[in-house]
Amino acid sequence: MYEFIQKFHSGWAYLAVLVLVVAVINSFVGLFSKKEFTATDRKIALFGLVAIHTQLLIGLVLYFVSGRGFDSLGQMSNSELRLTSLEHPLINLIGITLITIGWMKHKKLNTSESKFKTFSIYYALGLVLILSKIPWELWFKNL
Repeated sequence: MYEFIQKFHSGWAYLAVLVLVVAVINSFVGLFSKKEFTATDRKIALFGLVAIHTQLLIGLVLYFVSGRGFDSLGQMSNSELRLTSLEHPLINLIGITLITIGWMKHKKLNTSESKFKTFSIYYALGLVLILSKIPWELWFKNL
């Protein structure tokens, strides 16, 4: 069960990161080209939000099924365990929270420029945080 969830988490991450990158690029293109915010732009951002929240749910299941949760201070001296049990979940949760805040804030805005700017800032910051704590060597090994 654990291995299936781990592989699913790693595999879904490719899709989630790809959709999030597309959402960030779309928001920057919309912002700099001063185009009108359309339903398609909203859907692209929504797909990014849904993909990354799905990744969060899979990650939470993996975290609690793995037994690698933060249960001992001895893990802090092992960099791989510290990354997978503390740094990766915490930083990614902060990144996903920023993405969620960006989605919530855009709903209250009226102009296309402000919507694209909000997505550009919050989604890009969330993406940078997420990319900064992906355990790259484990990610490629698990697929």
